[in-house]
Amino acid sequence: MYEIIANPEDYQIDHLINGTGNANIEISKEERDKWAGEIVNFSEKLAEFAKKSEEFAKLFSGPEKISATPASLKTLKIQLFMINDSLTTAIEIADKLESDIVKKN
Repeated sequence: MYEIIANPEDYQIDHLINGTGNANIEISKEERDKWAGEIVNFSEKLAEFAKKSEEFAKLFSGPEKISATPASLKTLKIQLFMINDSLTTAIEIADKLESDIVKKN
């Protein structure tokens, strides 16, 4: 059996959790299946993003010339930085969640 010990304060969402109680409940099979499906959706989005990233990398490393205005190049850089920051944050949250799901003896 596993237990989720995620503290909402650690995720800065405690104001969303007020009034939900602290008693442990067992998560039903239906609810677990629902969450498993959501997690599969995350995985599929990441796979799609990985595919797009590979295509962009091939384009930029390829032999064809690429031109851009300074504004469009700056926009590209900003968007790539935003994607990188989002992915970094997502990985940090996933690592934290992974440590907050513990096997009970």
